Amino acid sequence: MIDNQLGLGLVFNGCIYNFQELRAELVGKGYRFFSQGDTEVILKAYHSWGPGCVRRFKGMFAFAVWERDTGRVVIARDRLGIKPLYYCEGDGFFRFASTLPALLAAGGVDTSLDPVGLHHYFSFHAAVPPPRTIINGVKKLAPATLLTIEPDGTRQSERYWNLSVGKQSAPRMTEADWIEAVAENLRAAIDRRRVSDVPVGVLLSGGVDSSLIVAMLAEMHHDDIRTFSIGFESAGDLTGDEFYYSNIIAKQFNTNHEQIRIPGSRILQAIPDAIMAMSEPMVSHDCVAFYLLSQEVAKRVKVVQSGQGADEVFGGYSWYPPFLTGNDAADLYEKAYFDWAHADIARLLTPDLITKDFSREFVREFFAQTPAATAADKALQIDTEVMLVDDPVKRVDNMTMASGLEARVPFLDHELVELASRIPASLKIGHGGKYILKQAARNFLPAEVIDRPKGYFPVPTLRHLEGPFLDYVRGILTSSKAVARGLYNSEFTEYMLNAPESEMSPKGHSRLWQAALLEGWMQAHAI
Repeated sequence: MIDNQLGLGLVFNGCIYNFQELRAELVGKGYRFFSQGDTEVILKAYHSWGPGCVRRFKGMFAFAVWERDTGRVVIARDRLGIKPLYYCEGDGFFRFASTLPALLAAGGVDTSLDPVGLHHYFSFHAAVPPPRTIINGVKKLAPATLLTIEPDGTRQSERYWNLSVGKQSAPRMTEADWIEAVAENLRAAIDRRRVSDVPVGVLLSGGVDSSLIVAMLAEMHHDDIRTFSIGFESAGDLTGDEFYYSNIIAKQFNTNHEQIRIPGSRILQAIPDAIMAMSEPMVSHDCVAFYLLSQEVAKRVKVVQSGQGADEVFGGYSWYPPFLTGNDAADLYEKAYFDWAHADIARLLTPDLITKDFSREFVREFFAQTPAATAADKALQIDTEVMLVDDPVKRVDNMTMASGLEARVPFLDHELVELASRIPASLKIGHGGKYILKQAARNFLPAEVIDRPKGYFPVPTLRHLEGPFLDYVRGILTSSKAVARGLYNSEFTEYMLNAPESEMSPKGHSRLWQAALLEGWMQAHAI
């Protein structure tokens, strides 16, 4: 959008949920609007309040403002990194885009592998903390960052929001106070993300998080709640759906519910397209699930709410409780979270790509610098600030946007995240995890859903590779392109291909799939 009167131009991806309130304030200051949406509000807000206007925005966004008179460009990304922003630079240019492949398409990009990013990819379940990516020539803007670029190429970076996990509220709050505050703030976050007078979609897994979204939308008397659940064929001892629990919620709140059943053959067909939709290689099995679910849901609605972020923000993962009593946070985190230890990566990669234990160094440096005092708060800080952004958040945004579906994530409302950061770790992680959120949920959901064993978005055939799925992986790793690249130790990949179940991460993910996914992503994007 160009505003000739103000001399400003804007490119923008995302949604500003409080744009109506900001618009009214700007009208009161004398601004006149020529459109009805949130895009123009960003332009007027920038003109009125400068780059600091981002502190007033409640939403998900990545945008760049161009000042006609100065030639300056200011680039911004939202607080939790819900919307992506990649960039590359060369002699006389600075390019930016919402996806890494868009920058590759422009040419002139150094596509050599970054050994540090590569180490992070295998250690951190494919999360590569900013500013790095898997390749040397492309970087990404960190969340909550303003980057100002002058016409002569000089630049200045500013972090405009910081999260401090473990910083206690004053006066101190009781458990009942926290339960009430969580429910109130979550209700507000869900409300500001709904679109009035149109159907609202919810990706309903049957877990506490998505079920709470449905319950609170029903409490708001939203007329047409459409819920969607996906299921796959079982493999090994893994069940491929959670329809039992999603049916409970759909029935209780009288939603317009659809079960989407995906045969194994369709998963296999969708993998190459899902890989093409990835801005960076992502190894989580549910990438393909979200890709297929989004294809179907986009035929029914254009906006959905989803429960991503609740486990990191409210302490829901099974590996968190030991942090309540442990002291060496970095050691605990490595054992609980790393998919590959450094010694394992050294078996996989060719020697010229493996030197130092970059991932362990990153975690130790992060924990040394974070204001969080306890091991539990340090783990929650790194997961909310780093791992959440470059794994589940990126995954959902990439896979939904591939079908033109907009996913809104109320658990990543920055005011709710700030509130959760102040809750004592024992009230989040204690009693099996996500305690305070589950207590808040008891006023809305049946105990059968709240107290069920924790589930994950299941795609069993990608966790237990066999048959045509194993053939697909073998085809990638033994292709002429893979052999020419020489990324992996061929003896080790052959060992994994012959015994796919032999190499699994501590959380039960297939290391063979992780290795194949990276090679497949590079081939798909001509790297």
